[in-house]
Amino acid sequence: MYLDRNTPVVAETAGRSLPPAHVALSALRFDNLELRLEPESRTAWCTMRPQGRPSYTLELMQDVHRMQDAMSALFAERAALGERPADWFVMNSAVPGIYNLGGDLAHFAERIRSRDHASLVRYGHIAVEAIHKNTVAFGLPLITMALVQGDALGGGFEHALSFDMIVAERSAKIGLPEILFNMFPGMGAYSFLSRRIGRRQAEELITSGRIYTAAELHAMGVVDVLAEDGEGEVAARDYIARHSRKHNAHLTMHRARRRVDPVTLDELRDVVEMWAGAAMNLGEADLKKMGRLVAAQERRLGSLPSAGLAHAAE
Repeated sequence: MYLDRNTPVVAETAGRSLPPAHVALSALRFDNLELRLEPESRTAWCTMRPQGRPSYTLELMQDVHRMQDAMSALFAERAALGERPADWFVMNSAVPGIYNLGGDLAHFAERIRSRDHASLVRYGHIAVEAIHKNTVAFGLPLITMALVQGDALGGGFEHALSFDMIVAERSAKIGLPEILFNMFPGMGAYSFLSRRIGRRQAEELITSGRIYTAAELHAMGVVDVLAEDGEGEVAARDYIARHSRKHNAHLTMHRARRRVDPVTLDELRDVVEMWAGAAMNLGEADLKKMGRLVAAQERRLGSLPSAGLAHAAE
C-alpha cells in the first residue's frame, strides 16, 4: 500500500479492538523505507531501502514525511488507550557501506543549468521540513538515534545530525564535500554543528571539505557512541538496554536541550534560501566538479552486491 500523506495510516478505535502496535506499524508500506516496532526493547526501527540512488531524492524524502506522520498517528491513537508504543527511534540503512550519500547532485546540476531557482528552494524546504521533525522527535516522547554504518556525506550527514544521538561505526566516512564544488551545505549542517561543537570548529569542518572517520568525529564530540566496525547495531541495542530504566531522565534531558538551544524550522528554511541563491551562482567549472562526484558515486554503487541495493544503478 502506497501511503499518501493525507491517507489515515491507523484504523479508528471506535467500535472495535486494535491489533498490537507493532503489528499495526509493520503493516505500513513505503517505497524506500521499512518501519518496524520491537515491543521488547520499545524501539521503532526505520531502515532506508532506497529504490534508486541512496541519496536524498524527493521520493525518499516524501517517504520520510509519511513515516513521521505514521509515527505521530500511531502515538495519538494509542494514547487514547492509555498506551505509549515506543521509547526509542533508530534510523539506519540497508545499503552495504552507505548510510546516505546526500543531496541529489544530478538533480541540482540540472536545475542550476536551467536556472530553476524555485525547484531548488522547493527541494530544500521539503528536506528541512523532514529534518526539523527529526529535531523535535516528531513531537513524540521518543529519544531518536541515527545509526551510521557507512558513508554519510553532505545531506546524509545533515540528516544524521538532526537526531538526538549519532551511533557510528569506527571507520564510517562522514563529511561535507560541498566546498569542493564551491557550495555550502544548506540543509542544517551549520545549525547542528555549531550547537554541537561551536561556531569555529563547525566552520572549519564545513570549509575543509574533509571526509572524516567516525572515530575522528567522536573525538570532536559530533558522534555520541563509537562502535567497532560491524557492531553498530549491537552498540545501539546495548545503549538502549542500558539506559531504558532511566528513559524518563534521559528523555527530559533531550527535551531540555531542544528547548534551551532549539533549531527552528524558520532558521532551516532561511538557510535553504541562502543555499539555493548560492547554487545559482555556480559556474560551469563548478558544475563539472559536481558531475565528477556524481560519476564517482555511480562507480561506487556499481560495485555493490546486487542484493544490497534495489535498482541502485538505474
